[in-house]
Amino acid sequence: MQAWRVHRNGEPGEVMRLEEADRPTPGDGQVLVEVRAANVNFPDALLCRGQYQVRPPLPFTPGVEVCGTTADGRRVLATPVLPHGGFADFVVADEAALLPAPDALDDAEAAALHIGYQTGWFGLHRRARLQPGETLLVHAAAGGVGSAAVQLGKAAGAKVIGVVGGPEKAAVARELGCDLVVDRRSEDIVAAVKEATGGRGADVVYDPVGGDAYAKSAKCVAFEGRILVVGFASGSIPAPALNHALVKNYSVVGLHWGLYNTKDPAAVRACHDELTRLAEQGVVKPLISERVPMTGAADAVRRVAEGTSTGRIVVLPGGAR
Repeated sequence: MQAWRVHRNGEPGEVMRLEEADRPTPGDGQVLVEVRAANVNFPDALLCRGQYQVRPPLPFTPGVEVCGTTADGRRVLATPVLPHGGFADFVVADEAALLPAPDALDDAEAAALHIGYQTGWFGLHRRARLQPGETLLVHAAAGGVGSAAVQLGKAAGAKVIGVVGGPEKAAVARELGCDLVVDRRSEDIVAAVKEATGGRGADVVYDPVGGDAYAKSAKCVAFEGRILVVGFASGSIPAPALNHALVKNYSVVGLHWGLYNTKDPAAVRACHDELTRLAEQGVVKPLISERVPMTGAADAVRRVAEGTSTGRIVVLPGGAR
């Protein structure tokens, strides 16, 4: 089979190689899955760099979520067991963690419904307790993670303010349904949020960026607001001033979705059922900006890492719809 492999850590475009490889062999409780679509995520770049919380042995194949088919014909969503990641013709996955792919979505859309939307749902509902009528501020609103949070925030009845970088991404955020879009390159985020909320600020902030985005969030979060720490795509991990959180009476809430797979797998399945229902109703639909062939995987990971892409880029090994 074909598989992208990383033999040394470094930038994705430099260290990912498309090679012929043996099919992975399932272990106890695992199943072989033929990949129909593999979604590109920022953690794929971190894996290549050796900076992810999981460091698979070299050589390994990146790709953390796929839509594929099992030998018995089931169309499923899976998180491949590393070091055999999703940018390959076949992966192995834990049988217990397989989720049925929603019929309302094609392969590329289904692959993108998994980690990003699960993260958004758990973050907004389980961790931040977003309520109808509240104001949700989403950083990187036109990206893969941010676009999911925008759709889920609207589905929850929130007023959504999306922060983006540049006019092209602003147009995407408006199409996603943001009530207000703020271009961080030309507008003052803090002033815009306070003006839009009558001085109150954002009740919930969804931050997959870190760095300066977090600093701006702390300046415009509302009384009893919640800043949801999802990731650090900027490459800068902020050091929150806890005295500021005390004085302004807001919460800083962390989210590591992967922990739910081990500590509360039933909640993951219930979340998937809810996401499937929302997809069937057309309330959420992953924004797929590009569908690229297997040969384009390394370049796709590079562009996601650089923050130049919008929505999701999905790799199609073949046979996808």
